[in-house]
Amino acid sequence: MVTMSTIKNQRRDLFPGALEMMVLHTLRSGPLHGYAIARHIRQFSDDLLQVEEGTLYPALQRLLREGWVDAEWGLSSRNRKVRIYRITAAGRKQLQHEVSSFERMLTGIRRVMRPAES
Repeated sequence: MVTMSTIKNQRRDLFPGALEMMVLHTLRSGPLHGYAIARHIRQFSDDLLQVEEGTLYPALQRLLREGWVDAEWGLSSRNRKVRIYRITAAGRKQLQHEVSSFERMLTGIRRVMRPAES
C-alpha cells in the first residue's frame, strides 16, 4: 500500500497508477534496488509518502511484465544480493503518458476546487 501521512497521522491511499508513475520517475535518474526506490519516494516527499514492501515489489513485477523496467542481480552498498531495476525506453514513453494524464486530472480537480465565481 502507498499511503500519504496527514498532519494527524491518518493514512490515505493514493490514486491507482501513482506508485508506478513515481517508480518510473525515480528510475529516470538511474538504476536502483527496491529499498532504494522506496527510500527515494519517502525522502523526496518529505516523509509524506510511505511505500510498503508488499506493495512495491508486486508493482515492480507489473512494470517488468509490461516491459517498462528491466532488472538484473547486483550487490547493494552493504554487499547484499539485490535486484536492480532500470527504466526502459518503453517505460520512459509510459511515464510521459502517465504524467500527461495526471496533469490533466490535476487540472480538472483544480477547476472543481476553485471557489465559485459570484
